[in-house]
Amino acid sequence: MEGSRLEKLKKLRERNLAYPHKFEVSHQIGDIRDKYEKPTDGKEVSVKGIAKRVSKLEKGYLVRLSDASGVEILAITEQELQAGKEYTLRGKLDRYEGKLCLFFAVPTQENNSLDIQSLKAEYDLEPNFEEVSVAGRLITLRSMGKAIFGHLQDATGRIQIYVKADLIGEEAFKDFEDLVDLGDIIGVKGKLFRTKTGELTVEVESFSLLSKSLHPMPEKWHGIKDVEVRYRQRYLDLIANEHARKIFILRSKVIQEIRNFLNSEGFLEVETPILQHVASGANAKPFITYHNYLEQNLYLRIAPELYLKRLIVGGFNRVYELGKNFRNEGVDTTHNPEFTMVEFYAAYWDYEDLMNFTERLLSHVLLNTLGTLKISYRGKELDFTPPYKRYKYFDLLEEKTGKDKDFFLRDVEGLREFAKKIGVPKAESLTHAKLIDKVFDMLVEDELWGPCFVLDFPKILSPLAKSHRKDPDLVERFELFVAGKELANAYTELNDPEDQKERFLEQLKEKEMGDEEAMSMDEDFITALEYGMPPTGGEGIGIDRLVMILADVDSIREVILFPALRR
Repeated sequence: MEGSRLEKLKKLRERNLAYPHKFEVSHQIGDIRDKYEKPTDGKEVSVKGIAKRVSKLEKGYLVRLSDASGVEILAITEQELQAGKEYTLRGKLDRYEGKLCLFFAVPTQENNSLDIQSLKAEYDLEPNFEEVSVAGRLITLRSMGKAIFGHLQDATGRIQIYVKADLIGEEAFKDFEDLVDLGDIIGVKGKLFRTKTGELTVEVESFSLLSKSLHPMPEKWHGIKDVEVRYRQRYLDLIANEHARKIFILRSKVIQEIRNFLNSEGFLEVETPILQHVASGANAKPFITYHNYLEQNLYLRIAPELYLKRLIVGGFNRVYELGKNFRNEGVDTTHNPEFTMVEFYAAYWDYEDLMNFTERLLSHVLLNTLGTLKISYRGKELDFTPPYKRYKYFDLLEEKTGKDKDFFLRDVEGLREFAKKIGVPKAESLTHAKLIDKVFDMLVEDELWGPCFVLDFPKILSPLAKSHRKDPDLVERFELFVAGKELANAYTELNDPEDQKERFLEQLKEKEMGDEEAMSMDEDFITALEYGMPPTGGEGIGIDRLVMILADVDSIREVILFPALRR
């Protein structure tokens, strides 16, 4: 801890000013901005003014464009402009760090440009010295003699504060100068006004130091780039990176809209055990723990599926659960050992119903979070407008390999040699099911930009899915792929208890052959099916991967607040 900060904290404690119990906040910062800053909606405009200052950004230049009276607007341009020279700039109107700004600005010779003052008057409403009380972390600080400017930031935004000695008093001003540091959390009370440059500002009449930051913020902490710092100290990432905050706000909205849609469609949200007696419901290696009182091993759930289907047996016709699953697998850009899924089951549906429902669900989520069905991911367009394309599993494999369904299902050694040839790791020891799965992963998945449904999977890969009504080698199952990533897995559920028991026995054989991810037998689930489960469709959607796509990030760690890391 920095010595001088500790000394300041000591002084605060001596005066009984350290860590007060509460502070009355009248507004979140974002609420103030929403009230006095009109949305720009990306309107394209031309503005004339003098380039008062030109600063280099990581990409392009930030220009302070001023009119003759000193009223300013910002512009971000790829072209370096000359300070002091008059320009007419055309660009898309938005906000940069809370200030009106022309993005993608380019010089133009247009004569019908707008003047800065009238433009700002339209979008920056006057607060008329409204009394406010706000709190947040102090993220900028600059002293100008008897006045201090800074910015407070909370989860909803940032706002400028203006501290004057002749307004708060010499003693309080000296306390601010002597005791307050960057990174401290403070509360201020005062009046809202706009500066000459048009920035929304609180003229401080009193302040409280609410929590002392005993560590200085990282150098250039307005946008931490070091991923180790960002993931291990997520609190610093959230303080410093607006983009990170937006991702997790988006994640929360996505989850809320999924719940809203399912609830509106008559689904009941339920909770099932995380500690389970049998590791089943998906193909995955489980985490094992020991329960002292029960004197037995338990497993962190790899899926809630078998419990949710028990509820269908019990008479709840539409159920869902949104929560964590745990799989003892590797960590990469699309896998984390604990992850969030929503699984939902509807009696009397099949996988065709689920495909249509999935299109409606995702349309609802995108429209209510992003306001559009067309988004950009990694520089390429994704269009979620229904209907999505549909491809059959073995048609895709045959297109890539020239080999038909019989080759993959009946020529195991030929398949093994083919897998070796294309570089599937450990192909010589993989089970038949794993060979098919790995070949598909390697040759097909990355090219499924989508969104698209891949349907009619081989039965050998799908122990919980109902046999296809037209082909006994297949099951009625689909996976939804978007940008080369599996986003959802669904099927017409197997509800024949004898068939299900045989499938579990096949899985046990796979486990004996070395497949650690094969399912275990769940005798109680078989008993539940023997009481009768209606025809049912069930689906699981990966929340983390969905948010990755909507937030346009390429690593699952970007959308999980505290991802798994080595110590």
